Amino acid sequence: MVSRADRSAFAEWIWTVDRLLLAGFLVLMIGGIVLSLAASPPVAERLNIDTYHFVKRQALFLVPAIMIMLGVSALTPRQVRRLALVVFLGSAALMVATLFLGIEVKGARRWIQLGGISLQPSEFLKPAFVILVAFLLSESGRRREVPGGLFAGLLFLICVALLVAQPDFGQTMLLSMVFAGLFFLNGLPWLAIIPLGLLGVGGLFAAYAFLPHVQSRVERFLNPDAGDTFNVDRAVESFISGSWFGRGPGEGTIKRVLPESHTDFIFAVTAEEFGIVVCLLLLAVFAFVVLRGLAQAGRDTDPFNRLAASGLMVLFGLQSCINMAVNVNLMPAKGMTLPFISYGGSSLVSVALAMGFVLALTRKRPQPTRTDAVVVSRLQPSSLA
Repeated sequence: MVSRADRSAFAEWIWTVDRLLLAGFLVLMIGGIVLSLAASPPVAERLNIDTYHFVKRQALFLVPAIMIMLGVSALTPRQVRRLALVVFLGSAALMVATLFLGIEVKGARRWIQLGGISLQPSEFLKPAFVILVAFLLSESGRRREVPGGLFAGLLFLICVALLVAQPDFGQTMLLSMVFAGLFFLNGLPWLAIIPLGLLGVGGLFAAYAFLPHVQSRVERFLNPDAGDTFNVDRAVESFISGSWFGRGPGEGTIKRVLPESHTDFIFAVTAEEFGIVVCLLLLAVFAFVVLRGLAQAGRDTDPFNRLAASGLMVLFGLQSCINMAVNVNLMPAKGMTLPFISYGGSSLVSVALAMGFVLALTRKRPQPTRTDAVVVSRLQPSSLA
């Protein structure tokens, strides 16, 4: 046990980091390995590769993911902003390169090969985008002459253009909701909410009208007879088959015909093998992490820390909700991973980076007291003189 009298960097970190939030993240990471053992072997067998190929790779990526999360959690808010800027510029550059050099899968270019590793740059763009927008909005609150809202809007348009070019409408929709959430959390006037909402609805209608794959998914959701609904139908069957307590580890059968059982539909595999009860427990862990993160962010008096941490938790929570909603057929199918649970190196490392940012921004720091403020105000005239 580390003593409170210890003044080392590690002791300072262990006493200031939110240990409950950290524990929640680690539980989800370990749960991802366990559930990957259940969901990924049938996919590997269909591809004629090692049965535990995806499990081994997930465990391999878990090590750097934990190291990144812990390392980033030790940063100061200023260092968080600087790292976010570097990540954003690097991710944006890689997204441009992906349009020309990327791997095309089902008509979309979202992945690029770097040193034998398939990387999805847009996953890293999201948390960096949230940090930068939070900084711009908080700066415009401190200094009225800074057009933070305008710069944030330009940043958003750049990200949307890169995502639509891939195309990746799901990530575009997610980023748009988080962007609107950041403005709302920053104190968006009520009169501005209506036009912003209308703009969002207009964007959805435009996507439906001009993007055939979006139109197809929406029509299949509203009318299953309009097209192939094989994946969603099998996912729903998994919940019915597993009932409350599941068929048992390794006893699931529907996962053998579910093409993306280890990624988009790992929640359905959980339901069949471990039951709805375990799904509810998993949902409870996600809810705890999101609510804890938002509560900790809300207590911070620094506008940037509060806005950035809240935005990252909104991003984490929305992505989790979208994945689970698709699994139970509550919204049109969209390929979006379940954070820390679904297979994917880019997803795992990027979420670890984002949650490392949250841990860094929510660490306990000395808050300025009323006496400190009075002393500063008295010192200011003499310092200016």
